[in-house]
Amino acid sequence: MALLPAHDEEAALPAALASLRRQTRPPDRVVVVADNCTDRTAEVAGALDAEVVMTTGNLHKKAGALNQALVRLLPDLDDLDLVLVMDADSLLDPEFLACARDHLDGADGRRRRDGRPLGGVGGTFRGGPGGGLLGTFQRNEYARYARDVRRRRGRALVLTGTASVFPVHVLREVAEGRRLGRLPDQSRCGNVYDVHVLTEDNELSLALMHLGYAILAPRGCTLETEVMTTWRSLADQRCRWKRGALENIVDYGLTRVTASYWGRQLLSVLGLVATCAYLAAIAWGLATELRLDAFWLAVSLVFCLERVVTVRRRGWRQMLLAAPLVVEMAYDVFLQLVQGRAFAQAIVRSERRW
Repeated sequence: MALLPAHDEEAALPAALASLRRQTRPPDRVVVVADNCTDRTAEVAGALDAEVVMTTGNLHKKAGALNQALVRLLPDLDDLDLVLVMDADSLLDPEFLACARDHLDGADGRRRRDGRPLGGVGGTFRGGPGGGLLGTFQRNEYARYARDVRRRRGRALVLTGTASVFPVHVLREVAEGRRLGRLPDQSRCGNVYDVHVLTEDNELSLALMHLGYAILAPRGCTLETEVMTTWRSLADQRCRWKRGALENIVDYGLTRVTASYWGRQLLSVLGLVATCAYLAAIAWGLATELRLDAFWLAVSLVFCLERVVTVRRRGWRQMLLAAPLVVEMAYDVFLQLVQGRAFAQAIVRSERRW
């Protein structure tokens, strides 16, 4: 079954549903969750032969919409059925579901080398068209992330909300874990998704791992997702992602699972400090001596090489864009500043905004 939460997605929905029909192993059932829509999302979904579930009084955005749908749908599903949760603005590549099924089919799912059963399979995504230079920056960023996942042989940090597949028995175990207090959930209602977080996909990934499951992003599970077209919308998106990730690990505390995630947050802080130090050193050298110190020149050359190599799959144009360093550096500094904003918001516990 494919489950697509959609809030005012009448424009994007037809392409998303078409990508499901193009699957080499298409889903048996497609359900669009029309959440507080003010446009024709429900009508468009119905006209394209998808089932429609309308939310009622949902105040919890995507997580709340998914919970309302799953409460209605899960009781009628078999434990071994699979559920794809997919954003309505995502486009799956044709082999996505076939690849996910190959990894998850079986009573317990195929085993990872570490012996844990798979709790879910997610995708790696590339950026869609548009957005001008800002869109190009995001497409390069996503290409670098996909490269990292491939190099780790599919070891994912999160089952991304753009598109992930879960066995029904795993979703039921998560809901039961929340009801019994084994997993964070202030409501204790036994829902699959925690509605008190900004990043429900990251939190669900942590929940699966705390229940003893592994998560995976196989090479064959790929898709396209939209890019942000303005710096403001990008800042809001990344601040939400970063703050949500911070609050997720705070909710879980320091555990065997979250230790590496805490380490990554520490590295993010150090990266922010290092970036500021690097830029300050470059600016000081140019301002006082009109030249770069040999050490900082060498550091810059290493950065340039890394930027070029990591986007080579996108072609020579993107390699040329990455080579000057200063072009993409502006984007990187912007993201670092957004991270700083997210850290500050999490510390002062400002109001959470979607």
